[in-house]
Order: sequence, then structure tokens, then C-alpha cells
Amino acid sequence: MNTRTSPSKESGDLLDALVIGGGAAGLSAAVTLGRAHRSVVVVDAGHPRNAPATHMHNFLSRDGMNPAEVLAIGRDEVARYGGTVLSGLAVDAARHDDGTFTVTLDDGRTLRSRQLVVATGLTDRLPDVPGVAERWGRDVLHCPYCHGWEVSGQSIGVLGRGPFSVHQALLWRQWSADVTLFLDELTELADSAWEELAARGVRVVEGAVERLEVADDRLTGVRLASGQVLPVDALVVPSRMHANADLLARLGVATEDVEMQGTVVGSRVPTGPMGATDVPGLWVAGNTADVAAQVIVAAADGVRTGAAVNFALVAADTQAAVAQRREPFSAQAERELDDRRTGAGLRGLGVA
Repeated sequence: MNTRTSPSKESGDLLDALVIGGGAAGLSAAVTLGRAHRSVVVVDAGHPRNAPATHMHNFLSRDGMNPAEVLAIGRDEVARYGGTVLSGLAVDAARHDDGTFTVTLDDGRTLRSRQLVVATGLTDRLPDVPGVAERWGRDVLHCPYCHGWEVSGQSIGVLGRGPFSVHQALLWRQWSADVTLFLDELTELADSAWEELAARGVRVVEGAVERLEVADDRLTGVRLASGQVLPVDALVVPSRMHANADLLARLGVATEDVEMQGTVVGSRVPTGPMGATDVPGLWVAGNTADVAAQVIVAAADGVRTGAAVNFALVAADTQAAVAQRREPFSAQAERELDDRRTGAGLRGLGVA
């Protein structure tokens, strides 16, 4: 039974770890740390990226579950291992000379921790086409691995915004033979791209898209600036996925562009293989570092980062224990250390 006493989240006591972001990555990191008997608090702003979606997929044993239900289960698991989830928005952060962190919430509360994990996810910046934002996550889509099965065989449109849209159209062709690429006037395609689209039977319609047509709360078509309306059941749009990194910028961590097929599709925070940043004690997990990570990948990344954070704390605790043992110096301590090195302390147990 876990009988440790956790620092109070309101008292200003120093936490082992503070996690900013209550999504799959942040909650998984907190569960991992809680199971390691670490005092941990998660700050959750309550605005998950996948809130518009009613189902998530490719999460083994949880396929089709509502994302909100997954997060609710995760919060309960954090509490089971002694962690706390606080509602609030982290607006400022500072690292002190002793290596600890202070994070300030929007209501003025402050939290102090030895290690800081940022798992604030990303924001999808959608094309400025009337109807896109309102239908996002329902029949306006981005990821075929998240939504492709559900629109299999339907009429799928792809909103063209640069050469990357060719890749999207060819990818979505795997889920339907009825795919139309709506190509804006600013995008020029190589001859090879036209040939690939023709070979796969992807229609190309050139002209500016004016708005989406909706009837009975369902997407029915795409209206061009010319007035022409083409029927579609679902529309794929080129979301620009940008890491929510304002808090990290305050700590001196910058983002970098993410490119796919030669097109910038967003931004991420570069990290080491376990989520470490260039700032000691500061870690990043989930979509903040990997814009392509689905829920199950973000959760796994949180586990890995949580384990790395605990290892860093173990190393720090060990260094502190060694320093404490050395000061003040005593002959008795030296004899004990010598016994451990030579095995003298084991002779009474019959060890040769």
C-alpha cells in the first residue's frame, strides 16, 4: 500500500514533477510518475484537440471510444496513484538557479516542482473557408487513419493548398474510388503529379472554393467561386498543426517547422529521444513534439517521458544522499564504506 505523503498542491510545497497538459501524453506521464511514488500534479486547461470528435481509433482495446471518456479514465488513474489533476491554464513559467521550476496559473496560483513536463499538444489552423471550422472533426477531416474507415466508399473531396494536397488525395484514394481534388489557382503541379492523379482516377477541379454546403447538419457539397456546386460527403482539409509552445518559449525553448512532402505543415518542439529539452529538468511529450502522433502514440510517449523524469529524479536523489553522507566526515562512515567495498560486512553471513 502506498502510504507516502504528497506535498499539498495549494501549500507551495515542492513537487517532484509538474505536468502541464491533461491529454493522453500528460496523463500517461503522471500515471507513470505516480506509480514510481513521485508527487505529481497535472494542470489541465480543458481544451483537448480532439474535442470535436466523438470517436477515436487505432488505440488497441479502446477503438471507437469517445476521447472524453478516455481522458476521464486517465484522470481517475492519476488519482489512484496519488496524483492530482488541477483545472487551470498555465500562463507563465520560470526556472530558478537551484534547477527548480515555478509555474503560474491564470488565476494567480503558483506551483513549484523539481521537474517540469509540458504536454500542451497542438492547435489545428484550418483554411479560412466558411463552414470548415464548424464541420471540423465530423465530416471535415484531416487524418485518414483517424476517419478513413468511417467514410469508406463515400464521395471525398480534398481541399487543395499546395503540392502536399496531391499526397493527401492519393492517400485518401485508398478508402474510396470517388475522390476529387479541389485545386486552387495558386497551386502548380508537376507533370508527374497530374499523371499520378489520373492513373489513380482522382478527379481534379480547378477554381477557388467559396464555401461548404450543408443540409440537415450534414456536409452535402463544395461551392466554387464560379457558383458551381459539387456534391461531396466528406472534405479533407490541409490543417496546419502548430505546437502550443508559449510556455516553453518563456523558458527559452523554440519551435521548428515540420515539413511533409516538401510543404511546411506545422511546428514542433525538438527534443531528445526521451523527451528532454536543452533546458535541464524540462521535458516535452506528445503532440507538442510530434505533430503526427495519434492518441495511442502520444500516450506511449507520455509513459516514456515519465520514466525518464523519474530516472532523472533518482539520479538527483542519489547525488543528494551521497553529499549528505559525506558531510560531516566521520571515521565510522569511512569504515562502513570500506566494508562495503571489501565485503567485510558480509563475513558474518557466511560469505567467503
